[in-house]
Amino acid sequence: MKKIDIEATPVRRGSRYPAPHDAPCRDRMRQALGDAAGLAQFGVNLLTLPPGAWSSQRHWHSAEDEFVMVLEGEVVLITDAGEELLGPGDCAGFKAGEADGHHLVNRGPAAARVLEVGFRSDADGVDYSDIDMIIRPGDDHARHKDGRPYES
Repeated sequence: MKKIDIEATPVRRGSRYPAPHDAPCRDRMRQALGDAAGLAQFGVNLLTLPPGAWSSQRHWHSAEDEFVMVLEGEVVLITDAGEELLGPGDCAGFKAGEADGHHLVNRGPAAARVLEVGFRSDADGVDYSDIDMIIRPGDDHARHKDGRPYES
């Protein structure tokens, strides 16, 4: 069967960010639909953001394009240019290498669901715009911008 059983796809809650950067994302939930389909070249996630939750810290990727589409509810897209409200059917894309930190925040009274699609690259690095955090190619953990690892 090729149909993905979304209800049977494991839910990952929270993030792997070190404290205190994990706090705004603790309630986010992701289901790796691309993994459930066995996809290897790009990722597809179903993201659920309860009221008040963030999709991530504001960030940009060096080698991975990203695309999001709101399926249910409303989220605020925050970029270097400011804020935009996105509702069902609205989409946004983020080109690899463009240093424009972005994330989604649910400021509404109901949960929002967002489809996330992104390229998978071992050469990717992530820069976090508003906090002292980076992830460099080959790293499986976050570091301070000066390269020091976060304490476990």
